[in-house]
Amino acid sequence: MGAIVVQAFISLDGVVQGGGGPDEDREGGFELGGWAMDYDARHDDGAAGELVMDWESRTTALLLGRKTYDIWARAWGVWDEDAPGLEGELTRRYNRVPKFVASRTRTELAWKNSFLLGPDVPEEVKRLREEIDGEIRIWGSTELVRTLAGSGLIDEYRLCVYPLLLGTGKKLFPDGFPQARLALAESRRLASGVLVNTYRRG
Repeated sequence: MGAIVVQAFISLDGVVQGGGGPDEDREGGFELGGWAMDYDARHDDGAAGELVMDWESRTTALLLGRKTYDIWARAWGVWDEDAPGLEGELTRRYNRVPKFVASRTRTELAWKNSFLLGPDVPEEVKRLREEIDGEIRIWGSTELVRTLAGSGLIDEYRLCVYPLLLGTGKKLFPDGFPQARLALAESRRLASGVLVNTYRRG
């Protein structure tokens, strides 16, 4: 049986939008894209990349909302698998693992090993969790996370909390997010000042 694991780079005020690059996600007029990468470029000693590689080595499948799928397919889906370092490692892994996508509008997916979920997303995800061993990873996909949380399907949250207040942008836990009791399973402070917290269902 698998575990549904949400991973996120998150600001102190809960924003998860567009941490990876300036044009990653400009929805809603968001103009602070790349905030996490910019912070890491100035402060990280390489520990963040090692942490992500450790996490992703356990990924057996990806679970993505349509918007996140589109962003990732334009990036990991076309980048060079032979690129050095983290980029090549993750490109190879993401191309090979199955990717399950929740979408009301798409009828086909071009990125290899990608599959559309049916209209009853919670039931489909329950089935996947029973059939797939290992960690089923969610990055981004805030609407999907909220839907699955409402059905009690999120097993773990891994949050890299950046010491930044952004003041705008999509939040992982907006008002009205389903209530849950979580237990802090692990907490680690990186040299950069980023706090990595892992929470599991209590």
